[in-house]
Amino acid sequence: MPDFLTRRGSMWHFVRRVPAEFAAFDRRGIIRHSTRIHIADDRVGRRAARVAEKLNAALEQHWKALAANDGSSSPSRYDEARRRARELGFDYVANDQLITLPIARILERLEALVTKGVVQDAGARAALLGTEKPTAFNLSQLFEEYEAATKDETRDLSPDQLRIWRNGRMRAVAHFVKVVGDKPVTAITESDGIDYTEWWRERVLEEDIAVKSANKDIGQLSRMLKDMSIRRRLNLPDIFKGLRLRGEVEKSRQPFDPAFIQGRLLTGNGLDALNEDARLVLYVMMETGLRPSEVVNLRDGTIFLGAPIPYVRVAADGRRLKTEDSARDVPLVGVALAALRLRPHGFPKYRDKATALSATVNKYLTENNLRPTKDHTVYSLRHSFKDRLVAIEAPDSLIDSLMGHKTYKPKYGRGPSLELKLKFLSQIAFDAPTRLV
Repeated sequence: MPDFLTRRGSMWHFVRRVPAEFAAFDRRGIIRHSTRIHIADDRVGRRAARVAEKLNAALEQHWKALAANDGSSSPSRYDEARRRARELGFDYVANDQLITLPIARILERLEALVTKGVVQDAGARAALLGTEKPTAFNLSQLFEEYEAATKDETRDLSPDQLRIWRNGRMRAVAHFVKVVGDKPVTAITESDGIDYTEWWRERVLEEDIAVKSANKDIGQLSRMLKDMSIRRRLNLPDIFKGLRLRGEVEKSRQPFDPAFIQGRLLTGNGLDALNEDARLVLYVMMETGLRPSEVVNLRDGTIFLGAPIPYVRVAADGRRLKTEDSARDVPLVGVALAALRLRPHGFPKYRDKATALSATVNKYLTENNLRPTKDHTVYSLRHSFKDRLVAIEAPDSLIDSLMGHKTYKPKYGRGPSLELKLKFLSQIAFDAPTRLV
C-alpha cells in the first residue's frame, strides 16, 4: 500500500504522524485527511495515492515554513487554515464574519467537524471556525512576501531577467523603509505615501534623476502593496493614489546615421578593439533590428543558416519576450549573415547577459568617441534600422513585423513572408568589412 494511505470505512484516507523534528511547531500529533475516493472505485489505491502525494507535499511545505519561521508565521498558519477549509469542503470565513451568518450555516461547519472525525484536530477547527487571523509583516519583509506570493508570475523569466525583476523591487522597498521606517505593513498611511513621493521629488530636483525613474520605483512599490493587501486580506489604503510625479518625458534614443555606421563602425576601424563577440552582436543588430537581448539569446534551433533564405527566429526559449509580437522571423543579409556564419551557435559569452553586453559596448563607444551625442547608445542601432526601412518606404505592417512592435491591432493572416522581408532588407544592407568577407 502507498505511504500514508489507509482504509477507513468505505474511503481511502491520508494518515501521517507529525515527524519529531516538527513536533514543536505542529502539535496535532497525527494528521488525517480523507482523499474523498471510495475504495470500491479504486481497489488498489492508485488514484488515492496520487491525492495522498499531493497532500503530503503540501504538508511537508507547511512544516518547513513553520520551522523556518520558528513556528510563529501567522501568514503560514492563516494560509494553512484556508487550505484546510477548502479541503473540508468549505470556504474560509473569518470568525467575526461567521457569527453573523444564519445559524444553519454555522451548524453545517460544526457537524462537519464531527462527521469527518476532526473535532480534536486544532487545525480543522481553526479552518472551519475562522479563528486564524492574517497578521501583517514588517515593510522590510515586503519583497520577500511578494516574491513568494507571485512565483507563478515569474516562472518564465530567465535568470538574468529574474535578477533585474528582483533588484528593482528590492531597491524600491529599501528606499521606502529608509524614508518611513520599518513598521508593520498595516501601519502605513497616506502620509507615508506623500513623504515618499516628496523624497523622490527632491531627488529629481537635486540629483537630476529622471521623473520616469522615480515613477517606476513608486509604481513597483504600489503594485507590491496592493497585491499583498489582496492576497493577505490586509485592507491596506492605496497610499500612492494620485501621487505620481508629473513632467515625465519619454526620452527617445537618437539613431545613428547610416553613413556613420558604414564609415565609422564598419569599413572604418572604429570597432576593431572591441571584443569579437560584442562586435559581431552589433553587426547582427545593424541588419536585423533585433534588441540586444534578442541577439545574445540566439542559439541552435533559432539560427537557420542552411535555409533557402537564411534567417533567425526570435522565440521565448527559456526567457520572457518583451511582448507577444516580439516573436518573429527575420531574414539575414549583409553583415548580419556574415557575423552569424562565424557564430552559427550564437553567442554563449553573452547569453542571458544583455545588460553586460550593453554596458561593455556603450563604454567602448564612449571611450572611442563613437557616440555622436550622449543620447546615442547601442540601442540606437535598432532605431537606425527602422529609419532605414522608412526611408525606402517599406509598409508599416512590414516594419512592425520586423521590429517586433506591439501594434494593438487584430491579427489577420500570417503576416509578411520571409521573401517579402528579404526584398526590403536587401535594399538597406550595409557593405561588409573586408575582415568578414
